[in-house]
Amino acid sequence: MLSYPDIDPVAIQLGPLTVHWYGLMYVIGFVAAWWLGRRRAARIGLTRDDVGDLLFYGAIGVVAGGRLGYVLFYGIERLLDNPLWLFQVWDGGMSFHGGLIGVLLAAWLFARKHGLAFFQLTDFVAPLVPIGLGAGRIGNFINHELPGRVTELPWGMAFPGMGPAPRHPSSLYEALLEGVLLFAILWFVSARPRARGMISGLFLLLYGVFRFAVEFVRLPDAHIGFIAFGWVTMGMLLTLPMIAAGVALIAWSRSQPVDFSPSKG
Repeated sequence: MLSYPDIDPVAIQLGPLTVHWYGLMYVIGFVAAWWLGRRRAARIGLTRDDVGDLLFYGAIGVVAGGRLGYVLFYGIERLLDNPLWLFQVWDGGMSFHGGLIGVLLAAWLFARKHGLAFFQLTDFVAPLVPIGLGAGRIGNFINHELPGRVTELPWGMAFPGMGPAPRHPSSLYEALLEGVLLFAILWFVSARPRARGMISGLFLLLYGVFRFAVEFVRLPDAHIGFIAFGWVTMGMLLTLPMIAAGVALIAWSRSQPVDFSPSKG
Protein backbone atom coordinates (compact mmCIF):
# COMPACT_ATOMS: atom_id res chain seq x y z
CA MET A 1 0.00 0.00 0.00
CA LEU A 2 1.24 3.48 -0.87
CA SER A 3 1.09 6.42 1.51
CA TYR A 4 -1.33 9.18 0.60
CA PRO A 5 0.78 12.33 0.03
CA ASP A 6 0.23 15.03 2.64
CA ILE A 7 -0.35 18.07 0.42
CA ASP A 8 -2.07 21.16 1.78
CA PRO A 9 -5.05 21.95 -0.50
CA VAL A 10 -4.15 25.62 -0.04
CA ALA A 11 -1.26 26.46 -2.36
CA ILE A 12 -0.77 30.10 -1.36
CA GLN A 13 -1.92 32.00 1.73
CA LEU A 14 -1.27 35.73 1.75
CA GLY A 15 -3.25 37.30 4.55
CA PRO A 16 -6.93 37.12 3.58
CA LEU A 17 -6.00 35.86 0.10
CA THR A 18 -6.22 32.09 -0.23
CA VAL A 19 -5.32 30.27 -3.44
CA HIS A 20 -6.21 26.58 -3.64
CA TRP A 21 -4.41 24.03 -5.76
CA TYR A 22 -7.76 23.14 -7.33
CA GLY A 23 -8.09 26.67 -8.68
CA LEU A 24 -4.51 26.68 -9.92
CA MET A 25 -5.23 23.51 -11.88
CA TYR A 26 -7.88 25.39 -13.83
CA VAL A 27 -5.31 28.09 -14.59
CA ILE A 28 -2.89 25.42 -15.84
CA GLY A 29 -5.59 24.01 -18.09
CA PHE A 30 -6.48 27.37 -19.60
CA VAL A 31 -2.84 28.39 -20.12
CA ALA A 32 -2.09 25.06 -21.84
CA ALA A 33 -5.14 25.43 -24.09
CA TRP A 34 -4.13 29.00 -24.95
CA TRP A 35 -0.56 27.99 -25.84
CA LEU A 36 -1.58 24.95 -27.90
CA GLY A 37 -4.44 26.81 -29.60
CA ARG A 38 -2.14 29.60 -30.77
CA ARG A 39 0.00 27.00 -32.55
CA ARG A 40 -2.93 25.82 -34.69
CA ALA A 41 -5.13 28.92 -34.88
CA ALA A 42 -4.42 29.63 -38.56
CA ARG A 43 -5.87 26.26 -39.54
CA ILE A 44 -9.42 27.53 -39.08
CA GLY A 45 -8.74 31.14 -39.98
CA LEU A 46 -8.30 32.49 -36.45
CA THR A 47 -5.57 34.84 -35.31
CA ARG A 48 -3.55 34.22 -32.17
CA ASP A 49 -5.48 37.03 -30.50
CA ASP A 50 -8.72 35.26 -31.40
CA VAL A 51 -7.56 32.28 -29.33
CA GLY A 52 -7.48 34.51 -26.27
CA ASP A 53 -11.08 35.55 -26.94
CA LEU A 54 -12.05 31.90 -27.45
CA LEU A 55 -10.51 30.98 -24.10
CA PHE A 56 -12.47 33.78 -22.44
CA TYR A 57 -15.70 32.34 -23.83
CA GLY A 58 -14.59 28.87 -22.80
CA ALA A 59 -13.63 29.93 -19.27
CA ILE A 60 -17.07 31.38 -18.66
CA GLY A 61 -18.70 28.27 -20.11
CA VAL A 62 -16.67 25.75 -18.13
CA VAL A 63 -16.90 27.54 -14.79
CA ALA A 64 -20.59 28.48 -15.01
CA GLY A 65 -21.64 25.21 -16.65
CA GLY A 66 -19.41 23.08 -14.46
CA ARG A 67 -20.73 24.53 -11.23
CA LEU A 68 -24.37 24.57 -12.33
CA GLY A 69 -24.02 21.02 -13.59
CA TYR A 70 -22.60 19.79 -10.29
CA VAL A 71 -25.33 21.51 -8.31
CA LEU A 72 -28.15 20.20 -10.54
CA PHE A 73 -26.79 16.67 -11.05
CA TYR A 74 -25.34 15.99 -7.61
CA GLY A 75 -26.57 18.55 -5.07
CA ILE A 76 -30.01 19.94 -5.84
CA GLU A 77 -31.26 19.26 -2.29
CA ARG A 78 -28.30 21.08 -0.80
CA LEU A 79 -28.92 24.02 -3.12
CA LEU A 80 -32.52 24.24 -1.96
CA ASP A 81 -31.34 24.31 1.66
CA ASN A 82 -28.68 26.95 0.98
CA PRO A 83 -28.85 28.80 -2.38
CA LEU A 84 -25.52 30.55 -1.68
CA TRP A 85 -23.81 27.15 -1.86
CA LEU A 86 -23.99 27.55 -5.64
CA PHE A 87 -21.11 30.04 -5.42
CA GLN A 88 -18.95 28.00 -3.03
CA VAL A 89 -17.00 26.28 -5.80
CA TRP A 90 -14.40 24.98 -3.34
CA ASP A 91 -17.11 22.90 -1.64
CA GLY A 92 -18.37 20.14 -3.90
CA GLY A 93 -16.44 21.20 -6.97
CA MET A 94 -17.47 21.08 -10.60
CA SER A 95 -19.18 18.66 -12.97
CA PHE A 96 -17.46 17.75 -16.22
CA HIS A 97 -20.79 17.11 -17.93
CA GLY A 98 -22.11 20.52 -16.90
CA GLY A 99 -18.85 22.14 -17.97
CA LEU A 100 -19.12 20.42 -21.35
CA ILE A 101 -22.59 21.86 -21.91
CA GLY A 102 -21.31 25.30 -20.93
CA VAL A 103 -18.34 25.05 -23.30
CA LEU A 104 -20.53 23.87 -26.18
CA LEU A 105 -22.83 26.85 -25.70
CA ALA A 106 -19.82 29.19 -25.57
CA ALA A 107 -18.40 27.57 -28.72
CA TRP A 108 -21.70 28.05 -30.55
CA LEU A 109 -21.72 31.76 -29.70
CA PHE A 110 -18.06 32.16 -30.70
CA ALA A 111 -18.56 30.26 -33.97
CA ARG A 112 -21.50 32.50 -34.91
CA LYS A 113 -19.46 35.61 -34.17
CA HIS A 114 -16.52 34.47 -36.33
CA GLY A 115 -18.48 32.81 -39.15
CA LEU A 116 -17.24 29.29 -38.45
CA ALA A 117 -19.08 26.01 -38.68
CA PHE A 118 -19.86 24.77 -35.18
CA PHE A 119 -18.10 21.42 -35.56
CA GLN A 120 -15.20 23.06 -37.33
CA LEU A 121 -14.60 25.00 -34.12
CA THR A 122 -15.24 22.08 -31.75
CA ASP A 123 -12.76 19.94 -33.71
CA PHE A 124 -10.20 22.69 -33.10
CA VAL A 125 -11.05 22.94 -29.40
CA ALA A 126 -11.30 19.24 -28.51
CA PRO A 127 -7.53 18.49 -28.43
CA LEU A 128 -6.97 21.55 -26.22
CA VAL A 129 -9.23 20.29 -23.43
CA PRO A 130 -7.62 17.10 -21.98
CA ILE A 131 -4.70 18.81 -20.26
CA GLY A 132 -7.16 20.85 -18.24
CA LEU A 133 -9.16 17.72 -17.45
CA GLY A 134 -6.05 15.93 -16.21
CA ALA A 135 -4.96 18.92 -14.14
CA GLY A 136 -8.41 19.16 -12.59
CA ARG A 137 -8.27 15.51 -11.53
CA ILE A 138 -4.93 16.14 -9.85
CA GLY A 139 -6.65 18.99 -8.02
CA ASN A 140 -9.33 16.51 -6.90
CA PHE A 141 -6.61 14.21 -5.59
CA ILE A 142 -4.96 16.99 -3.60
CA ASN A 143 -8.37 17.88 -2.14
CA HIS A 144 -8.91 14.23 -1.06
CA GLU A 145 -11.86 14.04 -3.47
CA LEU A 146 -13.15 11.22 -5.68
CA PRO A 147 -11.93 8.35 -3.48
CA GLY A 148 -11.90 4.90 -4.99
CA ARG A 149 -13.30 1.64 -3.73
CA VAL A 150 -11.27 -0.65 -1.47
CA THR A 151 -8.55 -2.57 -3.31
CA GLU A 152 -5.78 -5.06 -2.62
CA LEU A 153 -3.61 -3.73 -5.44
CA PRO A 154 -0.16 -2.55 -4.31
CA TRP A 155 -0.79 1.07 -5.30
CA GLY A 156 -3.90 1.39 -3.14
CA MET A 157 -3.93 4.33 -0.72
CA ALA A 158 -5.67 4.99 2.59
CA PHE A 159 -7.64 8.17 1.93
CA PRO A 160 -7.66 10.73 4.77
CA GLY A 161 -10.76 10.37 6.93
CA MET A 162 -11.81 7.05 5.36
CA GLY A 163 -10.09 4.55 7.60
CA PRO A 164 -7.00 2.38 7.05
CA ALA A 165 -8.31 0.36 4.09
CA PRO A 166 -6.35 0.97 0.86
CA ARG A 167 -8.43 2.43 -1.97
CA HIS A 168 -8.03 3.00 -5.68
CA PRO A 169 -6.60 6.48 -6.38
CA SER A 170 -9.40 6.88 -8.94
CA SER A 171 -8.75 10.59 -9.53
CA LEU A 172 -5.22 9.73 -10.67
CA TYR A 173 -6.60 7.06 -13.01
CA GLU A 174 -8.80 9.75 -14.53
CA ALA A 175 -5.87 12.17 -14.76
CA LEU A 176 -3.94 9.61 -16.79
CA LEU A 177 -6.84 8.51 -19.00
CA GLU A 178 -8.84 11.74 -19.47
CA GLY A 179 -5.73 13.91 -19.36
CA VAL A 180 -2.54 12.32 -20.68
CA LEU A 181 -3.87 9.53 -22.90
CA LEU A 182 -6.83 11.47 -24.32
CA PHE A 183 -4.59 14.42 -25.16
CA ALA A 184 -1.98 12.21 -26.83
CA ILE A 185 -4.58 10.50 -29.03
CA LEU A 186 -6.47 13.64 -30.03
CA TRP A 187 -3.36 15.72 -30.66
CA PHE A 188 -1.87 12.97 -32.83
CA VAL A 189 -5.06 12.27 -34.79
CA SER A 190 -5.79 15.97 -35.34
CA ALA A 191 -2.30 16.63 -36.69
CA ARG A 192 -3.71 15.85 -40.16
CA PRO A 193 -6.90 17.20 -41.75
CA ARG A 194 -9.92 15.15 -40.74
CA ALA A 195 -13.57 15.11 -41.74
CA ARG A 196 -15.51 17.78 -39.87
CA GLY A 197 -16.94 16.44 -36.61
CA MET A 198 -14.60 13.45 -36.43
CA ILE A 199 -12.29 14.86 -33.72
CA SER A 200 -15.25 16.08 -31.68
CA GLY A 201 -16.86 12.66 -31.90
CA LEU A 202 -13.63 10.93 -30.93
CA PHE A 203 -13.34 13.18 -27.89
CA LEU A 204 -16.86 12.34 -26.71
CA LEU A 205 -16.41 8.62 -27.36
CA LEU A 206 -13.02 8.24 -25.66
CA TYR A 207 -13.84 10.42 -22.69
CA GLY A 208 -17.08 8.52 -22.21
CA VAL A 209 -15.37 5.13 -22.34
CA PHE A 210 -12.57 6.21 -19.98
CA ARG A 211 -14.95 7.76 -17.46
CA PHE A 212 -17.34 4.81 -17.61
CA ALA A 213 -14.46 2.41 -16.93
CA VAL A 214 -13.13 4.35 -13.93
CA GLU A 215 -16.62 4.47 -12.40
CA PHE A 216 -16.23 0.75 -11.62
CA VAL A 217 -13.45 1.53 -9.10
CA ARG A 218 -14.60 4.99 -7.96
CA LEU A 219 -16.96 5.42 -5.03
CA PRO A 220 -20.30 6.94 -6.00
CA ASP A 221 -21.23 10.22 -4.34
CA ALA A 222 -22.25 9.37 -0.78
CA HIS A 223 -25.53 11.32 -0.91
CA ILE A 224 -26.56 9.61 -4.17
CA GLY A 225 -25.09 6.13 -4.03
CA PHE A 226 -25.76 3.63 -6.80
CA ILE A 227 -28.56 4.45 -9.22
CA ALA A 228 -29.49 0.87 -10.18
CA PHE A 229 -28.46 -2.80 -9.96
CA GLY A 230 -26.01 -2.08 -7.14
CA TRP A 231 -23.30 -0.87 -9.51
CA VAL A 232 -24.69 1.82 -11.87
CA THR A 233 -23.54 5.30 -10.78
CA MET A 234 -24.65 8.79 -11.75
CA GLY A 235 -21.34 9.21 -13.59
CA MET A 236 -22.14 6.19 -15.76
CA LEU A 237 -25.64 7.45 -16.43
CA LEU A 238 -24.38 10.86 -17.55
CA THR A 239 -21.61 9.33 -19.64
CA LEU A 240 -23.68 6.95 -21.76
CA PRO A 241 -25.22 9.76 -23.88
CA MET A 242 -21.68 11.04 -24.54
CA ILE A 243 -20.60 7.66 -25.87
CA ALA A 244 -23.69 7.40 -28.09
CA ALA A 245 -23.20 10.98 -29.35
CA GLY A 246 -19.54 10.29 -30.06
CA VAL A 247 -20.34 7.22 -32.16
CA ALA A 248 -23.09 9.07 -34.04
CA LEU A 249 -20.86 12.08 -34.68
CA ILE A 250 -18.02 9.96 -36.02
CA ALA A 251 -20.46 8.20 -38.36
CA TRP A 252 -21.94 11.56 -39.47
CA SER A 253 -18.46 12.99 -40.10
CA ARG A 254 -17.90 10.49 -42.91
CA SER A 255 -20.18 12.60 -45.11
CA GLN A 256 -18.58 15.91 -44.12
CA PRO A 257 -15.81 17.93 -45.80
CA VAL A 258 -12.17 17.63 -44.83
CA ASP A 259 -10.75 21.08 -44.36
CA PHE A 260 -8.98 23.43 -42.00
CA SER A 261 -9.89 26.56 -43.91
CA PRO A 262 -12.52 29.11 -42.82
CA SER A 263 -16.02 28.32 -44.05
CA LYS A 264 -19.56 29.22 -43.20
CA GLY A 265 -21.85 26.58 -41.82
